[in-house]
Amino acid sequence: MKTLKLSSAVRPLAEYVANLKNDTVVLTEGNRAVAALIPLKNVDRESMTLSQHPEFLELIARSRAEFDAGRTIALDEMKRRVLSKRSSNTRIQPTARRARRG
Repeated sequence: MKTLKLSSAVRPLAEYVANLKNDTVVLTEGNRAVAALIPLKNVDRESMTLSQHPEFLELIARSRAEFDAGRTIALDEMKRRVLSKRSSNTRIQPTARRARRG
């Protein structure tokens, strides 16, 4: 990761982007990060959008706080709780396709 003072960014944005390769460039103002140039190779739009969604970020923050406070359960326990609530026939049966009328 590289940092660049915003006041020192004199080249056009396109030149910085062209030189990214696999590095992230964090733009700073004073000692504070204010923006980042991130290569989007191997990143889908859904992941990028979700990672900036305020409700998703709040959910992640709450989950991390619960984990830090020790209010979590093991995966095996979660499976036991969830699966015990399901009916005994948990298989999903495919529906028969009807022949198209022409």
